[in-house]
Amino acid sequence: MGSLLPLSLLLLLAAAYPGGGRARRRRGARAQGPGGSSPAPSETSAPFWVRMSPGFKAVQPGGSVWLNCSTSCPLPENSSLSTGLQRGQTLSGPGWVSYQLLDVRAWSSEVRCFVTCAGETRGATAKITAYKPPQSVILEPPLLVGNEYTLRCHVTHVFPVGFLVVTLRHGGQITYSENLKRYTGTDLANVTLTYTLPATPRDFWKPVTCHARLSLDGLVVRSSSAPITLTGLAWRPAPKALASTSIAALAGILLVVGAAYLRKWPLVQNRSKERRVSAG
Repeated sequence: MGSLLPLSLLLLLAAAYPGGGRARRRRGARAQGPGGSSPAPSETSAPFWVRMSPGFKAVQPGGSVWLNCSTSCPLPENSSLSTGLQRGQTLSGPGWVSYQLLDVRAWSSEVRCFVTCAGETRGATAKITAYKPPQSVILEPPLLVGNEYTLRCHVTHVFPVGFLVVTLRHGGQITYSENLKRYTGTDLANVTLTYTLPATPRDFWKPVTCHARLSLDGLVVRSSSAPITLTGLAWRPAPKALASTSIAALAGILLVVGAAYLRKWPLVQNRSKERRVSAG
């Protein structure tokens, strides 16, 4: 009897761990499957991935591209491709299928690949962009009219025009920029930008350049013209014309004065002879 715990201590332990035996039994029941064995993992719930490569591809209008759809599924039940582009050949191997797309002309297209594995379907997406960088960017020699320069820049054979930005720089600083997003044509186009720049002495001997930029969802294509230096040789043509007129007028005055002097010269000579005869 002396080894028995006091009743108050037994009650305290029971209050601190209520239902301890039942909780352990429940945990043990959850850890066992039917018949006392652990359940095997389900084949249908095994994760798998689907990928497309390249995920982004840029081609020139009318070009073709190959896209590869791969998966980690060991036994894919089915694979398919969703696109509005023209399809060409299809090649396949263990865990992959390659698709050829022809005559790509839309500036942006999404292509989706789907794979079904153990009853579950997953997919991946790739984006194709069709573009044509400018064949040339040409800045004409500036034309001076009065006190203003007319700058004209030509961007040739570019697509898509709606994603083109043309910028004029003077002395390294942006003078003018035009975003052509309002144009929605689907063909190659030529673009001409005309801008009038006031001519001031501080602008002389500074280079002018024209820049074309295509921004295509992460792909940026840049082209530039050769620089042209503004000069003041033709600045203020009116004063130059006035100066020429003044020189011509002065020459005319000198010619008139010379002609009058030549007409008077015989009279002067006769009078001199008469004075010499009288003196003799």
